[in-house]
Amino acid sequence: MESGGNSLPSGPDGVKRKVSYFYDPEVGNYYYGQGHPMKPHRIRMTHALLAHYGLLQHMQVLKPTAAKDRDLCKFHADDYVAFLRGITPETQQDQLRQLKRFNVGEDCPVFDGLYSFCQTYAGGSVGGALKLNHGVCDIAINWAGGLHHAKKCEASGFCYVNDIVLAILELLKIHERVLYVDIDIHHGDGVEEAFYTTDRVMTVSFHKFGDYFPGTGDIRDTGYGKGKYYSLNVPLDDGIDDESYQSLFKPIMGKVMEIFRPGAVVLQCGADSLSGDRLGCFNLSIKGHAECVRYMRSFNVPLLLLGGGGYTIRNVARCWCYETSVALGIELDDKMPQHEYYEYFGPDYTLHVAPSNMENKNSRHLLDEIRAKLLDNLSRLQHAPSVPFQERPPDSELQERDENQDDRDERWDPDSDMEVDDDSKPRRRVKSERVEAEHKDAVSAGDSMAVDEPCIKEEQDNLKELSDHSSRRPSLLSSVVRALQPLFRSGGAGPDVISKSIERYIDVSEVVPTASQITIWVIMTTELVSSSLSHLISSQHYHLSSHFLSALLPSSVVQHCWRLYNRSATSLQVVWWWCNVDGGQCDIIGGVLPRRSILYREVLFCAPLVDDT
Repeated sequence: MESGGNSLPSGPDGVKRKVSYFYDPEVGNYYYGQGHPMKPHRIRMTHALLAHYGLLQHMQVLKPTAAKDRDLCKFHADDYVAFLRGITPETQQDQLRQLKRFNVGEDCPVFDGLYSFCQTYAGGSVGGALKLNHGVCDIAINWAGGLHHAKKCEASGFCYVNDIVLAILELLKIHERVLYVDIDIHHGDGVEEAFYTTDRVMTVSFHKFGDYFPGTGDIRDTGYGKGKYYSLNVPLDDGIDDESYQSLFKPIMGKVMEIFRPGAVVLQCGADSLSGDRLGCFNLSIKGHAECVRYMRSFNVPLLLLGGGGYTIRNVARCWCYETSVALGIELDDKMPQHEYYEYFGPDYTLHVAPSNMENKNSRHLLDEIRAKLLDNLSRLQHAPSVPFQERPPDSELQERDENQDDRDERWDPDSDMEVDDDSKPRRRVKSERVEAEHKDAVSAGDSMAVDEPCIKEEQDNLKELSDHSSRRPSLLSSVVRALQPLFRSGGAGPDVISKSIERYIDVSEVVPTASQITIWVIMTTELVSSSLSHLISSQHYHLSSHFLSALLPSSVVQHCWRLYNRSATSLQVVWWWCNVDGGQCDIIGGVLPRRSILYREVLFCAPLVDDT
């Protein structure tokens, strides 16, 4: 195998690319649980296609080194990483409070090997960043990465560790500016949030916006402080096709590259924006999706390609195989070669699939407005920021190892989206490929991050605030009561009930929300819990539908709260309390609620928390 993986000339620039590809054969064994749409097995299917199309011989193929605790803690909180390391399916019933605190449960279940899974996919992304930093390759690929919803202190949207943030932090050790581009159908909220206050990272997300997870990504969300106008959000509607998508992507990204002039680009290639995705509602073809990769490749800037969403797994494998060929500059035959998973791709057995005839709800007028608004925002940036480096920060201690690949599936999901061999475990399917060990890049004895990101410092300050419980309680209670006053209805909960519910939450969770967090309080009384709502709260108390909220409260209040939620909600805890008043007795039932779940898409009702200290 040729070191560095020189590819063929391609694209209008005609420049060869060196590609490093990260793959761990064990990644396909991890299993979120029966019925869960996230299936890591799709990574193995992608690898099988790459092998049988002959693409592996054109790349440097590396097995990533598992990220260590200290690597993950460069972004994530120590206690959260410790929780992920220790939790197992057998012990989770003994840690219910921690499960709620870290938002691990429904969307983000505990499964066998969870922490190893996180270490593997994070190690691939950070390893790719290291390769780019040292000029070993022009493009690095980790299809197991791209889990963009994970936050500093919690899991979210099938994501536990934010490998993208970790990779960007690594790139910032060498590059003054890093660009993050997200073409997943869901907003890249975790990455945007991590770098919302810095001008060294620009985040650009093209996503479905509206009553859709995670509910963030309004075009008006542009960054804060030094990061003002360094967050770009492109909100889209159902059914967008290739032509409409590219009418936004190319002019916006062309202007971004001209003005921001990044030293490296990270492109999250979530495949749930493809037509026919199990959870998606866009209408992109595989070629249309890959055109984004082709376009970003044409700028000749170090490029890290990552995976992400994608829940019709046969199309995910098709997409990432084709996008690997685009990175290499190799054209592939549409007729698929015989391989271990061939039966998954019937009846056509082709690499490409036609988009559907679904309605495109993105009008030309809407697209023109979005493009004009974002180009105007970009025009407000007069020049690319620069950061003087006095000393190069140390590398993360990651080195790829040489191991024999073993492709046996130890855990297999019979609830596949395929109707092929659903009741049997797959055979040893992917032919054996040599995996090279990486020569160790310069490694420092220290673990400290030399990049002092303003956003990371702000998060640390927030955590420090959380430790002072008693001094914050009076301010917290009065602030929440005042914020909720406009939402009271006659006969509804009064300040005493609200105060009791907040006090109980503080006592149980040992956490006091701060003014820097947006805390959402939903107060329900028996007046609101009518028989017509009983089916909604019987098994999941907190899942409410928007039309019930609209019927119970003035539309102006609901709309106001929606604006606050969409513009302000962060990864931090969302709290609700259902106050059931019966015969003078107040039975308070409550819990920590993750922001809207991908699976349930519940609508939250919110009010701002105002600090009066």
